[in-house]
Amino acid sequence: MHFYCEKCKKEYPLNALQYECDCGGLFRLYKDSSNEIPHLVSIGEIETPMLETSFESIGRVFLKMEHMQPTGSFKARGAYALINQLKYMGIDKIVEDSSGNAATAIAAYAAAAGIDCDVYIPEEISSNKLHYIKSFGAHIHVKKDRTAAGRAVREAAKNTYYASHIYNPLFFEGIKSLAYEIYKQLGNKIPEYIFVPAGNGTMLLGLYYGFEEIGALPAFIAVQSEKCNPIYAAFKRKKVIQEASIATAINIAEPRRLKEILMCIKRSFGNVLTVSDAEIYEAQMAIGKKGIYVEPTAACSLAGALKFFKKGKPDNYNVILPLTGTGMLS
Repeated sequence: MHFYCEKCKKEYPLNALQYECDCGGLFRLYKDSSNEIPHLVSIGEIETPMLETSFESIGRVFLKMEHMQPTGSFKARGAYALINQLKYMGIDKIVEDSSGNAATAIAAYAAAAGIDCDVYIPEEISSNKLHYIKSFGAHIHVKKDRTAAGRAVREAAKNTYYASHIYNPLFFEGIKSLAYEIYKQLGNKIPEYIFVPAGNGTMLLGLYYGFEEIGALPAFIAVQSEKCNPIYAAFKRKKVIQEASIATAINIAEPRRLKEILMCIKRSFGNVLTVSDAEIYEAQMAIGKKGIYVEPTAACSLAGALKFFKKGKPDNYNVILPLTGTGMLS
């Protein structure tokens, strides 16, 4: 098992301090059937329920309850794989940057693994998430915004392992488990559509590579905010808008893996759409009426489905709406 550059194919060991190739290419993970992520650390991660329910105008859908993971979001899956592999390799100190959910997950697993963790976060992070990260003993570095946090962590990564949920393919390896779980819970069937809130594309990429291994792809519908739409703009060749949205977890102005994200959408015969803050809020309230409290970003999946199927949805379609994060930390 090793990293390799998507551009020049140069190989790197998993414990390399470099987080991208000398040529500027991003890493992919090479892993054959004999390679497994070690299982050394657990904080109670689960196979999340998939709730069959219905909403007015679109009928039956499945809510994948990722907000029930131990750190409150689907990113516990990526952190599990990443930290377990780092623990196995003997890495005892890491750095990470995030707006909240990834930092929370990585800090939690690092704490359980006995790995020292420095987290670089933007000022906009919610106070609940900040307190959550601190509770795991992580060293917090607050920066003006995401850009400043990213710049600071990359400087720190010159001497410390960068446990990035964007650059490090081990994180996507963990997210792949979500695809296998959905497939199993549908009775070994591929759903017709999955609506994925998309910023850096972490869930989308993990799902794509998981279903690719299974052997067939659902149509991935990436959902972005109207106020921050780089994936939509690139896919539709529209103007890029970069403003603040209530869906803070996907307010990503420049997704580092944009080309890879677009490739996954195109190969799945998927699409990209945007939703307004009002539509996100209405979807959050609609999910709340099912007794489920999620953060605004998680509600983008329903908001996107309501917009995509505004003229109705065939009853026999299996449509998955991942609820990416709990509202308790927003």
